[in-house]
Amino acid sequence: MRYLTAGESHGPQLTTIIEGVPAHLDLLPEDINVDLARRQGGHGRGRRMQIEKDVVEILSGVRHGKTTGAPITLVVENNDWKNWTKIMGAEPLSEEEEKEMKRKVTRPRPGHADLNGAIKYGHRDMRNILERSSARETTVRVAAGAVAKKILKTFGIEVGGHVLEIGGVKAEQTSYTSINDLQDRSEASPVRCLDEDAGQKMMNAIDQAKKDGDSIGGVVEVVVEGVPIGLGSHVHYDRKLDGKLAAAIMSINAFKGVEIGVGFEAARKPGSQVHDEILWDEENGYTRNTNNLGGLEGGMTNGMPIVVRGVMKPIPTLYKPLQSVDIDTKEPFAASIERSDSCAVPAASVVAEAVVAWEIANALLEKFGSDRVDEIKENIERHEERARLF
Repeated sequence: MRYLTAGESHGPQLTTIIEGVPAHLDLLPEDINVDLARRQGGHGRGRRMQIEKDVVEILSGVRHGKTTGAPITLVVENNDWKNWTKIMGAEPLSEEEEKEMKRKVTRPRPGHADLNGAIKYGHRDMRNILERSSARETTVRVAAGAVAKKILKTFGIEVGGHVLEIGGVKAEQTSYTSINDLQDRSEASPVRCLDEDAGQKMMNAIDQAKKDGDSIGGVVEVVVEGVPIGLGSHVHYDRKLDGKLAAAIMSINAFKGVEIGVGFEAARKPGSQVHDEILWDEENGYTRNTNNLGGLEGGMTNGMPIVVRGVMKPIPTLYKPLQSVDIDTKEPFAASIERSDSCAVPAASVVAEAVVAWEIANALLEKFGSDRVDEIKENIERHEERARLF
């Protein structure tokens, strides 16, 4: 599978076109809208989420509730577009109209793409950069991820995510009885945290950051259960599934680090406390009694749950802005302010679920085919039986 996204933060709409989804997959707008709503929630979100009520329109590739195998087009309209039609319109402006607008952005924000992108593409108005580099683009990546989740769920694979840390506050109680328990408890928390006490402290930290005109980041974790052994490959660097997952997490706006399994903790432990011993029984086949490697060995899945964590930096748009330089006058100024959140870590956990789900679904279809759901199901069943008896 592959997909492209298009659209700007304050443009008319966001679009993704997905190619390679198998035929006969049940798919309705509601399957996607639930994750779009989850992305918009979470303690610390700003005023933009009060304006936008993201819902998807399926324009191609689905007929009567089932995929056809053709490319799927998904569109999410920007409600705020009506206030930006002149500023963001495709039609040329007269000199007088440009003067009236007075919305040219010449003060780059530290930590954002503004200055680098403006230099790269030669834009004197950095709105051309910030509109596309905005995390608003993740709306349709979540939509694509929701389709991937639907594929995975069809074959008994579940994805869940939660928040481990915000602003230095760490969750201590992070255990769960099942992936469904993780999903339910994460969804019940305003910060998607399984530890209620830590969740309250996280909310307090977010509120304080907002009062201070500041922003805070955190750590999210995604868990995938029910994945067959052997997705990915060891034979080439660009086919290693852990490499693809790391790239997917790092592609999310403001993410600066990724771990799989125990991650960096592996550097502080001997091998006897890191590697997962192999077990076998007739009913379950090959299993492990620990999952320190997060379900991946040699670039391939080993049948254990996949565990991936990502680190999100604080959002760079601050209401108490840092110093910057006006690119026109070269004079120092406080950086420009765009409408923003004080913390988007809970929302980012939903985005992380989406990009991880996409990579797992893509690896699944590469291994077992992608034409039609019934054939894929048969291929998975045969593979799992062979793996059990291997």
